[in-house]
Amino acid sequence: MLSFLLNDKRINFSPAQADLTVLDYLRESKKLTGSKEGCASGDCGACTVVLAEVSQTSAGNGSNAAAKLYYRPINSCITFMSALQGKQLITVEHLANQDKLHPVQQSMVDHHGSQCGFCTPGFIMSMFALYHQDIAVNRTVVEHALSGNLCRCTGYRPIIDATLHACANKQVDHFNQNEQQTIEQLQSLVINDNSDTNLLTPTSRESLRVAIAAHPTAPLFAGSTDLALQVTQQLKQFSRLISLSKVTELNQLKVLENGLLIGAALPLSDIETSLLHYFPTLNELLSRFASHPVRNQASLGGNVANASPIGDLPPVLLALNATIELDNGLTRRSVKASEFFLDYRQTAMQQGEWIEGIYLPFLTANCHLQAYKISKRMEDDISAVCAVFNLTLNDNKVASLSCGFGGVAATPVSINLEALLKDKPWSDAATFELGKTLLSQSFEPIDDVRASKEYRQHMLISLWRRFWLQTNSQNQAIATRTITTRIGQLNTHKVEADHA
Repeated sequence: MLSFLLNDKRINFSPAQADLTVLDYLRESKKLTGSKEGCASGDCGACTVVLAEVSQTSAGNGSNAAAKLYYRPINSCITFMSALQGKQLITVEHLANQDKLHPVQQSMVDHHGSQCGFCTPGFIMSMFALYHQDIAVNRTVVEHALSGNLCRCTGYRPIIDATLHACANKQVDHFNQNEQQTIEQLQSLVINDNSDTNLLTPTSRESLRVAIAAHPTAPLFAGSTDLALQVTQQLKQFSRLISLSKVTELNQLKVLENGLLIGAALPLSDIETSLLHYFPTLNELLSRFASHPVRNQASLGGNVANASPIGDLPPVLLALNATIELDNGLTRRSVKASEFFLDYRQTAMQQGEWIEGIYLPFLTANCHLQAYKISKRMEDDISAVCAVFNLTLNDNKVASLSCGFGGVAATPVSINLEALLKDKPWSDAATFELGKTLLSQSFEPIDDVRASKEYRQHMLISLWRRFWLQTNSQNQAIATRTITTRIGQLNTHKVEADHA
């Protein structure tokens, strides 16, 4: 049985169907029809709702942890009911307080941000989640927060203006006033494995092993942002599902001596800060991964286990020489990312295994990591081509070079550029030409709706050229700074010598 709050009401619910989405639950069971179905694929945002959960934040000197509510918008159309376990579900119907509009709703009215109104509830919920974030809000932040919401008639200016105004003039709302009471309600909820239902939510490694052993054909999922598409787009039905979102071992992020170990079930938005701290050049790729509500649900483990040839993050793992940590509840083993993807949507995972985490080695000195994504739309789109390069130089010579590519083969794939270019002078045009020749001969991309074979082949060469030019420019800038610093030191020594 799932236990959660629907606004401030405690709900204990056993779904009759394992693949019931939150949107269908709200509209069909609870008759809360403010959330709309627009695309049923997490693209338009008309179905956006907000989940609030208890998080521990440092208080005062950092030695104590205070419980607070963290609000995140999600796409209810591609979210299975297990996502509600232990959380508060808030819909647009819950925002007004005693017939008084919530500040974000009132701001939308004041700035004339709604026309046909179909998308408005979704925008309101994304605005509401941002309203409750303790961050400085500017236009860039607003655009990021609303990135998962589409409007087809009003235009975005009044909606952005409404969001900026509401967040710049925050008031204490009834959610702030009831925060402690809500936290206590959430903490009192009983979270169990639901092993006797068709939607299982194991909470430990052992209970997950038992669940898989009892139901070996039941699909595993964490955020459901991909699996749910088979229900909403392909009309498949799953009689039993196993959710990984509550398994403790899969929800840990550890900073180790030589790398980052990321729990497979952690949402991408929860790992983004750590990833960008250690790998800052992945910023564009992460920010262009689907939309903000999708990243609030989708996990790195799911993106890897899915083994899609056009997944954004597997090429990163290949370029970083990452390791996939597998578990079956009894034994654990490590598989190199380069050996994990076997064929189209086939991996090295054995029956009964799951991904526990992904280990990313830290970058070394003189390392250049760049990730490039080519898609028809800048945001919220799937890659036509994804290329990631990881280069280490020693005195302008190639010390190591690893790479990863998506959209050019049946699996995420890498080639051995290092063997060809090892110890070659990086700034030499001949080095670029060697890499260009290997790239042009290594892949046989397919033609599809996203791009033609010829386009993909040309794009690989273009991205390789961009990387070569970009890194040589960086090296030149570093060399210039070094020379300038050295000249300054010599001049200082000369002045001191003259005075002496």
